[in-house]
Formats: sequence, structure tokens, C-alpha cells
Amino acid sequence: MDTKEEITTLSDEQKNGEEIATPHKELRVHTPHEIVQELDKYIIGQGNAKRSVAIALRNRWRRQQVAEDLREEIMPNNIILIGPTGVGKTEIARRLARLAGAPFLKVEATKYTEVGYVGRDVESMIRDLTELAITMVKSEQMEAAEPKARANAEERILDILVPPMTQSVPQTPPPMMFPGVPVSSTITGVPQGTARTPSETKEMAELNENTRKRFREKIRAGEMDEREIEVDVQQAPPIASMQIMGPLGGPGMDEIGQNIQDILGGMLPKKNKRRRVTIAEARAIFEQEEAAKLIDMDNVIREAIERVESGGIIFLDEIDKIAGGSKREGSGGGPDVSREGVQRDLLPIVEGSNVSTRYGIVRTDHILFIGSGAFHVTKPSDLIPELQGRFPIRVELDSLTQEDFIKILTIPENALLKQYTALLGTEGVEVEFTPDAIQAIARTAFEVNEAVENIGARRLHTILTTLLEQVLYDVPDVVKEKHLKIDAKFVDERLDKVVKNRDLSQYIL
Repeated sequence: MDTKEEITTLSDEQKNGEEIATPHKELRVHTPHEIVQELDKYIIGQGNAKRSVAIALRNRWRRQQVAEDLREEIMPNNIILIGPTGVGKTEIARRLARLAGAPFLKVEATKYTEVGYVGRDVESMIRDLTELAITMVKSEQMEAAEPKARANAEERILDILVPPMTQSVPQTPPPMMFPGVPVSSTITGVPQGTARTPSETKEMAELNENTRKRFREKIRAGEMDEREIEVDVQQAPPIASMQIMGPLGGPGMDEIGQNIQDILGGMLPKKNKRRRVTIAEARAIFEQEEAAKLIDMDNVIREAIERVESGGIIFLDEIDKIAGGSKREGSGGGPDVSREGVQRDLLPIVEGSNVSTRYGIVRTDHILFIGSGAFHVTKPSDLIPELQGRFPIRVELDSLTQEDFIKILTIPENALLKQYTALLGTEGVEVEFTPDAIQAIARTAFEVNEAVENIGARRLHTILTTLLEQVLYDVPDVVKEKHLKIDAKFVDERLDKVVKNRDLSQYIL
């Protein structure tokens, strides 16, 4: 069986409201070497960091294979990535989550405050991760239900275009409600007093079915996509678009506000609005509605919580900004609610605790936490000792060299030069970067990082934006050439003045 995904085929006998089998997606199986090879496609260098996260990811799968009595005792080895900005810390974590198919959340450690103060409490990151997992599982189940939802949507469109004959007219007319006033059939338009033979009824049913068949073929072929029909569209109650929060925020207020919103939203009746749309638009609307009917939300919640607990990854960026406390030099003498207080609140989450969410209790024991920080002013030992112990793996990332910049510009699948080439290609302009031009761009980025501020690979964005600004502005109005060659001379002419003027480069580069 494919370990990545198992899709259950939907039978024609399934009806609306029946439970759809969940396409259970386990943690994807990759060996550490395969993980590193995949990361190499997007991230240059940083071999030690790649090895550490590859082992951590593989250990998650290994834990699932261990006997159940020992499985709960195996805790994840949380990691701290230490290195200057722009060397690939965030990108490593993001690509890792995509490889695992796991719920992944990137948060800034600085936006949390100690419990009791205005701001977000640390437990909200677990609630956010759970919401992401719910969305992920729901999307997968809707994809699995798509064939049945598409068929149901097609039938609803046909019911509008060619109403089916749901029942036949009885041969014996019913008694009139009012003497002298004939009762008309709302189904066939034939007066109720008119008898119809079984052969006539059968003939009309066959005619109706043949008509529906012809229209069904036209709909599937897209021949009627532009035809307009009237449909009833469900409108969400007004409360769903309101933000319900306390006047001062506070711990758990985002969760309380969401719960109140759900309760009030469920109490208000849903309204249908009559809209005139094309058949193509109606098909999309009906498919969404039908897919939602086929999804079992209890199953979605159960699987999402399981994924969070066994495979969730939280990336704590700028964890160095909460290192130290009120005694730190230059921080003043008052309480610091965004440093040691946050660390103390973060500690039980990382160690393992139960967090209440709108979908139930979520255990954080086996969530993988990856901390990240430049640690220019502080150092990992400035974190409180208990929190240090929960991040046993520490990896230092290297600063980028000129050779690294050359590789970053050319090797990754999403390399910047490939991006700009594709952008100008939409205007019919073919851009060629010569090897000496790439050398000059990399050299410039490295020199500016050394002289001004080391922002890593992000410097390439500013360098290329400045280099190609005039070209991007002149195409296609002024530049008419279909082939544009960028060499070292072109690079030097555009960047030499800016690089030499240090004050100017601080603002531009």
C-alpha cells in the first residue's frame, strides 16, 4: 500500500449525508539521506542543520513503529538553529513540514506575552496549529469526496434545467377541494381530472430521462457553461464575519471569542439568497455544498488532533529575542513580560501538557519544536535552564560565502535568476545572465553584507531589484529587444556607484 496516501473509492450507491472514508495520510516515509537530498533542491549548504532535521523527522516515523508501551516514552529531540538572518533557517523548517505532510506553524516568539498581560498567550500557538490541521484534513476529505460531489452537483443543475418526473398522475382523479374548480397538477401541468394510461406515463418518463441524458452530456462537454440559471445560495449569518474579542485581550480571549462566535452563528438561521449565475459558476457552488455534506466533521476533528499530537511541527522564530530577562543590560529595572515570563509559559508547552482548544484537548508531548535565532546579542545559555534542556539539539548555521551566493542564484529550483527570467518571459523577452554577471552579482552581495549588515541571501533580492529596476520599468514600452543579455559590465554600471557610497547603500541595499 502506498504510504503517502490511501484513497477510498466512492461507490455510486452512496447518498448525501453518508460518511466518506477518510484518505488517511500517515507521516510520509523518507530516509534521512532522501530528506537531505530534497532539502538540497532549495537550500544551499548548511549540511549540519539538514542532517539534524532529517534525523528528527525520521525519528518521528521510527517512533510510530515502536511497541505502544514504549512509544509514549520516546520524546522528540527539539532543535535550536543558530545563525545570522537569511541563511536558510526558516526555509529548512518549511520544506521539512512539506516533506512530512505534517501540520506546520511558524510563529514569532516576540508576539507572545506572559499570562495576565495584554497580548497572545503561548497556548494560542497550539490552537492555531490545530486549526491548520483541521483545514488540512478537511481539504483532503473534500478532495476524496469530489467525484460524488461532482455527480450530485450535476444532478442539481439538471433538476433546474429539466425537472425529473418524480411521480405519475393517478388514473382516478382525487376529489375536488372546491366544487367546480379543477385542481391542476404541479408536476406535469396536466389537469388532475385527465386520466393517463401506464404506457403514456412510461413514454413521458423515457422522454424526460432522454432529455436529461442529452443535457448531461452537454454539461459535461462544457457546451452550456455560459448559460445562466437561478440558484439558491446559502449565506453565512452576519455573526460569522464579526470579531468578538475582549476590550483588553488577555489570556485565552481569542479562544473565548471564537467559541462565542460559533455559538451565536449556530443559533442564527441560515438564509438562502436567490442568484442568477452561469452553469459553470453553479457547478462550483454546488460541488462545494455537496462535498461539505459528505464530510464527517467528527472524523475530521479526530484525525486532525491525532496529526497534531503525533506529527505537528512548530517553528519558533526569533527565540533569541526572549532570551534573558529584566536583569539584562539595557533592559531597565521593571518587569519584562516578553522575555523570562514567556519562557516560563513556554516551558510546559514544550515539555508536554494538555491544551484546551475549541475541538477538544490537544496533548503537546510529541510535537516537534524547532527554535531559531541569530543570537547576536544573547546566547542560548541566556535561556532559562529548564527551557535549554528541552532543546537538546543545537546546530550552528554558517554565514554565506561568495560561492554560496553563486549556487543560490543558479542551483535551487526556485532560484532568483530563474524567477526573473520567467517574469520577463511573460513579456516575450528572453533574459540571459552570463557567468561573469552571476559572479559580479554574488561578489556584490557578499561585499555589501560584509560592509553594511549581514542579511544573508535576502541581500540578493535587493541587489537584483536594484540591478533590474530600469529593465522591469522599460519593458515592454521602451525595450523592444526580444533577447536581453546581462553581463558583468551591465552589473558594474548599475551597482558600482551604490556599492561604493556606503551611506547610499544602507538605504538602497
